[in-house]
Amino acid sequence: MGTGLIDLHVHTTASDGTMTPEEVVFHAARQGLRAIAVTDHDTVDGVEEALEAGSRAGIEVVPGVEIGVDYPGEMHILGYFVDPHNPRLQRGLSLLRRYREERNPRMVEKLRGLGFDISIGEVAEAAGGNVIGRPHIAAVMKQKGYVRDFDEAFELYLGAGKPAYVKKDKLTPREGIELVTAAGGIAVLAHPKYLEVSGDKSLQALIEELVGYGLEGIEVFYTTHTPEETDRYFNLAERNGLLVTGGTDFHGNNKEAIEIGKGAGGLAVSYEFLEKLKRRVGNRT
Repeated sequence: MGTGLIDLHVHTTASDGTMTPEEVVFHAARQGLRAIAVTDHDTVDGVEEALEAGSRAGIEVVPGVEIGVDYPGEMHILGYFVDPHNPRLQRGLSLLRRYREERNPRMVEKLRGLGFDISIGEVAEAAGGNVIGRPHIAAVMKQKGYVRDFDEAFELYLGAGKPAYVKKDKLTPREGIELVTAAGGIAVLAHPKYLEVSGDKSLQALIEELVGYGLEGIEVFYTTHTPEETDRYFNLAERNGLLVTGGTDFHGNNKEAIEIGKGAGGLAVSYEFLEKLKRRVGNRT
C-alpha cells in the first residue's frame, strides 16, 4: 500500500509521443514503475492498447487524456479514470481533432512562405496515421536539417508568437473540465507553471473558478517545476482541498531529456497519490 513510483503524465504515438501505447507500458515496467497514466493530447485512442499491455506487463495503467483549453499562456486539463467510450467525451475530442486538422496546414503554409520545403503530406507521414501536432512538423524540420532539434523548431518557428505559429481553436476551461467529469473522470490542472497568472492572489482566484467547474486536482510534481514551485502548488492544493498528482510529460524521443518516471532526473512520484485518486473514484460508486 502506497509504495512504488508512478508517472501520471505520459504520451504515446496516439498523439505526439514516439512509443506505441504497448511500448510505453513495457518501458515503464522495465524502469520499475508501479503505475502510469496514458494522457495523450485530445485523444483516448491509445488507452485500450495500453490497458491490455498493462495486464501483460504487470503494471497498473490509468485511462487518461490531456485536453488543451483556451487560456492565456498554456492551460491543459488532465483527465484520469475517464471512460474512453463515453459519447460526450468522444464528441468533444472529435471537435478538438478537427481544430488541429484545420490548423496544421496553415502552419505548414507559413513555413513554406518562410522558404522551407515542407508539405502537409510529409508531416502526416511523420505522425504515422495518428493525431498530427506541432512536434510532427518539428520532426520533419529536424529531418530536413532546418533545425538542430525540437526545442529550436519551437523557439524559432512553432512556439506561440513565432513566425509559423497559428493559434488553435480550443474549448473553454469549463468545457474541458466538464468533458472529463462527464466521462466519469477526475479533472486535474496540468503543469500550472505555464499559466500566465501573476501572483498568488490571482492564481488562487483562478483555482477557485476552476473548482467551480469541477476541477479536483493539481499536477504538483512536474519535470520543470522548481522545488519552490512544487512547494507553492502543493500548498495551493492543500489550501483548496484538491488532489495532488505528478508526472513527467514523457514523449519518448520527442523530448529526449525526459525519462519516464524520472523526468529530467530527480522526479519521483509516490503511488500514494494514485491511491487517493482511486479512493475519490471509488467514493462515487
